[in-house]
Formats: sequence, C-alpha cells, structure tokens
Amino acid sequence: MTDTPKTPEQGPWAENSAASTPSEASNGSAPAPALSDRFGHRTYVLKKQFFKMFGGKFRFYDANNNLVFFSKRKSFKLKEEIRLWTGEDMKEEVLSIKARAIIDLGSTYDVTDSSTGEKVGALRRKFFKSVIQDEWLILDAQDREMGKIKEDSTALALIRRFIDFAKLFLPQSFHGYIGSTPVCIFKQNANPFLAQITVDFSADTGNILDRRLGIAAAVLLCAIEGKQR
Repeated sequence: MTDTPKTPEQGPWAENSAASTPSEASNGSAPAPALSDRFGHRTYVLKKQFFKMFGGKFRFYDANNNLVFFSKRKSFKLKEEIRLWTGEDMKEEVLSIKARAIIDLGSTYDVTDSSTGEKVGALRRKFFKSVIQDEWLILDAQDREMGKIKEDSTALALIRRFIDFAKLFLPQSFHGYIGSTPVCIFKQNANPFLAQITVDFSADTGNILDRRLGIAAAVLLCAIEGKQR
C-alpha cells in the first residue's frame, strides 16, 4: 500500500473545499455553484429513484437540499457505466464511472474526470470478502491501493444476509479509510421505499480523500450493493 495518498491539490474539487461547508451552500436563488464548490461539501444525501423498471436515477443533495449532482444509469450495457452531471439537463458532465469487466462480481471501476479526461483513480469490489462483509478497495490513478471501504461489522453483515427483512431494522453503514485514517461514512436509510445514503466526509479534516472518488464510491454502493436490498 502506498504511503502517499492523493493530496487535495491534485483535484479540481480541492480549490474551495476548505471554505465550502454545508452552511455556505447556495440557496435556490443563488447562481449555480462552481465545480470545486460542488465537491467541497462535507455532507451529501444521495437518493435513488425507487420505481424504475430499467436503469436508475441518482440525485446528490447538499445540506440545504440543493441538487448538486445527477446521474442516469443506462440499462442493457454489457459493462456497467455511470455518468454524473451537474444537473438534470445533463449539459455538464463531471464524472465517468466505468467497469473494466462485463461481469461486476469483483469488478474494478475506473473513475475519470469528464472535464479533463484525467483518471482520478479506481474502486475495486472484493467479491469473495463481500459474500460475508462488503468491502471495496480505493485505488489511485496507477492502481495502487490507498485505502478501503468496509461494511460496519461482520456480525451485522451476517444478520443482514441471513435474516429476512433485517436490513429494514439494521441498514448498512460503510466506513472509508485512507491507510488507517478514517475519511468518510456512508449510511443507508431504513426506508424500504426510498433508497437513500447519507455521505459524510467530516472525518477527512486533512482532505486526503479525493472527493471525486468519494462521490463515485457513494454511487457504486447505492447501485451495486443496493442490489441486495
């Protein structure tokens, strides 16, 4: 594992990340926030459209309930591919999340900055470990492991998998680390009719996790692990 995780200066989200706290999010009448502002919030709420026969839609909201990112997942693609835009008009694409393999059981998902074409990093699902307890690896642009995202506990993971409806009372939580340093928490809600994840980067006071990877991880947790719901 590398000892030098990506620093905030290496991503466009970092320029204003220190100043862009939830209390400073724009209101409905303010101009659209800059791209760096969109990635600068400490907390987000990700909501997935529930009644969708094919594909799916994901919406990220800031602490003031302003739409920050929108994603429309395509159906019937041999390789999973998810793209994020700044709004539902889908005029400005910001991220591309694409599987390297056709089967997503233990696939690696490349995360690319759509505005620059830069590979930000990748997220790799540990399939065999995830049979018992969900686990993902956070990789840098050279595929070096930087950290992990893990389901909260083995005991709770087993209960969720083997007891019917357990997730209604014990929704999943995932904890992200760069090395051994906590950087984020992804917490599902307990509503069976609304797929929703609260994304919290408050622990990452040093901004060592590239927010673009964090946002991509939230989408994948909702889209891939969400299939277990």
